[in-house]
Amino acid sequence: MAVKKLRPTTPGQRHRIAPVFDEITTSKPEKTLMVSLPKTGGRNSEGHMTMRYIGGGHKKQYRIIDFNRDKHGISATVKSIEYDPNRTARIALLQYVDGEKRYILAPKGLKVGMTLLSGSGSPPEIGNALALIEIPLGSQIHNIELKPGKGGALVRSAGVAAQLLAKDGRYVTVKLPSGEMRMILSNCMATVGSLSNEEHNNLSVGKAGRNRWLGIRPRNRGVVMNPVDHPMGGGEGRASGGHPRSRNGLYAKGKKTRNRNKYSSDLIISRRSK
Repeated sequence: MAVKKLRPTTPGQRHRIAPVFDEITTSKPEKTLMVSLPKTGGRNSEGHMTMRYIGGGHKKQYRIIDFNRDKHGISATVKSIEYDPNRTARIALLQYVDGEKRYILAPKGLKVGMTLLSGSGSPPEIGNALALIEIPLGSQIHNIELKPGKGGALVRSAGVAAQLLAKDGRYVTVKLPSGEMRMILSNCMATVGSLSNEEHNNLSVGKAGRNRWLGIRPRNRGVVMNPVDHPMGGGEGRASGGHPRSRNGLYAKGKKTRNRNKYSSDLIISRRSK
């Protein structure tokens, strides 16, 4: 994927960096793999706002993604590379030899017409899904399971990849995009390759209105609020507001919030870099 800088014919285009959809092969999604995606506006079932700064935005439909890749030993052909409004990476439509169609996260370098496999004995090539114990050391992987059979949970954003570092008995060691190194059960599945749309982090929306199209409302800083509304509010003039805190008083800017008794802490070899 590439990005483009637009000519500033309007103020909103002056600082905009827009995506180039040259890898997209079709604009018509597979209707059998789509379901409605109602909006909440950040409200719960009682109508109370539980998440701020959410509302509006363009109507979307959810694409059902196959994170499990559980059709083992059945080959599939890549029919199209498509845009998904619900995630940053591109998605690929697969058609299996038995006629079933499924969406997967599209890895970088995947082309229409390629054949993919999943399950034991599959070659460790781009787009194929197999158990971590069968993937060669040093490989880049994504869509990694944490529990066997539950479906990929880690490394699913645009352009990211984890690296398989070591194998030791029941566990393998994986370095995640954050820099964290952790052990994962060796019979968990993962997909080979890094994810597509690697230039996503270089995009710039250019204007506030485009954020409204994405369903993001304006965000107020705590220091401009009154003391009744935020711990950092109040003061005469442009007061800094004291130590950075969240709205409910918890320290921000570096305070560790992870539960020290969490069951998976023993599987983390080194934490992510600061």
